Amino acid sequence: QFVAGHSLGEYSALCAAGSFDLPTTARLLKLRGRAMQAAVPVGVGAMAALLGADIELATRIAAAAAEGEVCTVANDNDPSQVVISGHKGAIDRAIEMAKDMGAKRAVLLPVSAPFHCPLMQPAADAMAEALGPVDIRMPAVPLYANVTAQAVSDPGTIRDQLVEQVTGLVRWRETIANMAAAGVEEFVELGGKVLGPMVKRIAPDARVTSVMTIQDVEALAKEI
Repeated sequence: QFVAGHSLGEYSALCAAGSFDLPTTARLLKLRGRAMQAAVPVGVGAMAALLGADIELATRIAAAAAEGEVCTVANDNDPSQVVISGHKGAIDRAIEMAKDMGAKRAVLLPVSAPFHCPLMQPAADAMAEALGPVDIRMPAVPLYANVTAQAVSDPGTIRDQLVEQVTGLVRWRETIANMAAAGVEEFVELGGKVLGPMVKRIAPDARVTSVMTIQDVEALAKEI
């Protein structure tokens, strides 16, 4: 009925739904990765996961830690896990104060750049230029977009939202909740076992299948 992808996975979802062919998807993701890496010098930015924190608490922690630097919510993953992103100094301060402000734990993430925050604007500009001439076809099924947590099928809107996604909040918790509210009862995660547990924490009654190997693919194909 629908597709959705977390951050980079949004391109995979659009490829699966026929909006991009595979070579175009690979080319765009290579460009996106290089642009995001080049946007901020190594060591200037950082990201941290706040565990046992919802988006309201994470937003308060990020605001308190900013002190004039960038520190914002990057990924609203599920009701108990939110990722923040920004300047390393601000992220370090957020980690130090997170527990006192009510989070269970704060963990610095081993990433090379501060994704999904305003520091990524140069990468967003690069993606706007790269996506401009690309033929984006209407997906076979609607995509639930990261930046709105709403279903979209219009190619022009998809193009704009892919650019916005580079600096914008990944609204994964809302995405899954909205899909469940739209009647989705079964979710299939392709390529890992990370999003599946998040889905269960957001929509406990949902049926979740994680597909990682060719054997998993074959078993799923027989089932559906």
